[in-house]
Amino acid sequence: MDILIVDDEGNIRRALRALLEAEGHHVREAGSAEAGLDEAAARSPEVVLLDLALPGQSGLDVLPRLLEVAPSAAVVMMSGQASLADAVTATRLGAFHFIEKPLTPEAVLLTVRGAGEVARARDLTRALREELGPEAELVGQSEPMERVRTLIRKVAPTEARVLITGESGTGKELAATAIHGLSERRAGPFIRVNSAAIPRDLVESEMFGHEKGAFTGATSRRRGRFELADGGTLFLDEVADLGPEAQAKLLRALEAGVVERVGGQRPIPVDVRVVAATNRDLRREVAEGRFREDLLFRLDVVPLTMPPLRERRGDLPLLVEHALHRLRRRHGLPPARLSGDALDAMRAYRWPGNVRELLNVVERLTILHSGEEIGEAEVALVLSGPTSSPSSTFDPEDQRPLRDRLDAYERAQIEGALEQASGSVAEAGRRLKTDRANLYRRMRRLGMRDDDSKGAQ
Repeated sequence: MDILIVDDEGNIRRALRALLEAEGHHVREAGSAEAGLDEAAARSPEVVLLDLALPGQSGLDVLPRLLEVAPSAAVVMMSGQASLADAVTATRLGAFHFIEKPLTPEAVLLTVRGAGEVARARDLTRALREELGPEAELVGQSEPMERVRTLIRKVAPTEARVLITGESGTGKELAATAIHGLSERRAGPFIRVNSAAIPRDLVESEMFGHEKGAFTGATSRRRGRFELADGGTLFLDEVADLGPEAQAKLLRALEAGVVERVGGQRPIPVDVRVVAATNRDLRREVAEGRFREDLLFRLDVVPLTMPPLRERRGDLPLLVEHALHRLRRRHGLPPARLSGDALDAMRAYRWPGNVRELLNVVERLTILHSGEEIGEAEVALVLSGPTSSPSSTFDPEDQRPLRDRLDAYERAQIEGALEQASGSVAEAGRRLKTDRANLYRRMRRLGMRDDDSKGAQ
């Protein structure tokens, strides 16, 4: 994460920098308001830690100008002498949060994590609006994608909750963003919660906020994602990973339209539309006692299924061209194209990682290739290489829990065996050194459809 620290006290800047760089963040410093504005304009940080008391002008004076030059940034105000009025003013001016000095590592890291999620959500929404509109990234003219777009156009103007299902990498977040962008709430915030990426004991604090002193490290009051999404859309990604207590609180928020901060005593009304997503079968999760049935009914008002890439292979040329266009803009690379044979090689591949894997492969090909045309041999080399497997190496950017990574690996192995066995489950079982009944059970558990093994015997 790219973080900017604006504080006139050098020892505080150095301490914060050491703490954040130890967590793997990229950190820059500024000792004055003007230097901070210059850095923000030049680098567009995701998160800004801004001191309230700067020489010459206050952080409250700088905040609106900072958000002008870096509109996607999440700004965290810091002060050792702040009043409640300052905190309220900062929030109204667009600050994400307000933390008191002396700073504690736990409070800083917790706040920065939440600020980063908000910054990425703002950046995604802004980018989609600036490009081709709310449906910009839903590329494809296949029948499955047309069904997705038609349903999004129908449901977006309503207030109905939507449950988006589909395998990892199929574009569930893009669908949620399109729903928000076509809704009456599009001028409001689009806030994303990745339930799988938040430590289980912090989920309630992240979603519903907390009061000062509610737990160790809660050095100040904090608004949760529900409050931040007030007037807009809250996207609950990987909703199946919520624990029992968080599920109960979420159900109450959906039923009553109120949330209660951890350690709080009063309900806070919120006006939020919830769009949820999961790559699991929630009905199976309910049957096995891991997910509340009443919560499923609240979330699954309108179901939307994102198709896997293997069911929309006709969209490959459009997806590749879209990816090449974005890469040319992002990296400043010369134009490149894929030969017809290269596209055929891509069509023959199973794409266990779906569109996310396709974008990764196209980016790798574009960066490593030196000519104008990318050929079949280059595509085959990338698709057969060790990095083509979604689980051959540890990817620190992959936010999926271990269970989902293992499921993806198992699915890829079964699909590969079926491909080599021309769809025969019995032959695939022999190749995988397992019996046909066990293979069928595993396929059902992974949600693999019967027609994925057409010709099975």
